[in-house]
Amino acid sequence: MGPLAGVKVIELAGIGPAPFCAMMLADMGAEVIRVDRAQGRPGGIGLETKYGVLQRSRKSIRVDLKSEGGIETIKRLVEGADALIEGFRPGVMERLGLGPDELLKRNPALIFGRMTGWGQEGPIAHTAGHDINYIALAGTLSAIGIKDGPPVPPLNLVGDFGGGGMLLAFGVLAGIIEARNSGKGQVIDAAMVDGSAILAASIHGMLAQGLWKEGRGGNILDTGAHFYDTYECADGEYVSIGSIEPQFYAELIELGGLDPDDFGSQMKRDQWPEKKEKLAKVMKTKTRDEWDAIMQQSDICFAPVLGFAEAHKHPHNVARDTFVEVEGVMQPAPAPRFSRTKEGVQMPPPKPGQHTDEVLGDWGFSESDIKSLHEQGAIKSQGE
Repeated sequence: MGPLAGVKVIELAGIGPAPFCAMMLADMGAEVIRVDRAQGRPGGIGLETKYGVLQRSRKSIRVDLKSEGGIETIKRLVEGADALIEGFRPGVMERLGLGPDELLKRNPALIFGRMTGWGQEGPIAHTAGHDINYIALAGTLSAIGIKDGPPVPPLNLVGDFGGGGMLLAFGVLAGIIEARNSGKGQVIDAAMVDGSAILAASIHGMLAQGLWKEGRGGNILDTGAHFYDTYECADGEYVSIGSIEPQFYAELIELGGLDPDDFGSQMKRDQWPEKKEKLAKVMKTKTRDEWDAIMQQSDICFAPVLGFAEAHKHPHNVARDTFVEVEGVMQPAPAPRFSRTKEGVQMPPPKPGQHTDEVLGDWGFSESDIKSLHEQGAIKSQGE
């Protein structure tokens, strides 16, 4: 059932962070109803259904949000929901007649979760953008990359997912908890620029204290230090080293066969480039698997750099069931873990409209209501 069993959420289909939020909530047992478009291409990136991992664990209905019947359908669903989440640009929901003022009239305790890049207000709130832009404006992208190289986008993990969908999930749950105490709903303004900033909170603290230098490749955590970086091995594969603490650094020197005279004075920054060159030469004397056999069971803070497919098969990930196979598709398992109210993939990704009639019936619509909405074209089932 999961720790969120009994929580009911309406998700207006989109791409990226809002579906990630919905997936996390649904994996934890919340009943999340995905509202896909009745017309045009469903929300998503064109993946075949079973590969749309972000759409797993929930049911799908198709609603025409440009029709009166479709809008009324959403309003009726909202009456029985704890939260609604959407990822449109500011003002779109209001123009549809589904803004927070309207929906809170139907359900005063509703949590209205809004996911955008720039937020609901500000000079560029209404402009388009993507993950790379949001983390750039937050200052976070400026620190990611190697010395004398350009900033390198870390896929779309920081803006879309860590600073976006996960932030929205946190906000929605905080809102639901408060609403259950107060009986009053509210709007959650989750912006990826804000989330990208807060993910770097500790860096801002170090910067203010003078312990962090602007730019790339000059600090402990940004490949500036020889003891916190990735290194190429004899077979062209890579390993990661994170020996920050002195006792872990001492193990690196011992198990790496390093000369203590060459690798002393760990924290002298002016010596880091020279030490990095020496360590790189040592690491290229063995293959990744050879270093793995030497270092993995130590406190060096070591791990081989694995590809996604390799990660599926690593003994530690296998032992923890870090990845799960659903309809032949390997994917990350729900996280975090709960000891009693077990989380889990509730169902494979649905086809758009797969559960239209079933969901509406479960949420209080009569058979005649559903038939009438179909006749109006306000709702559609899979394949219509």
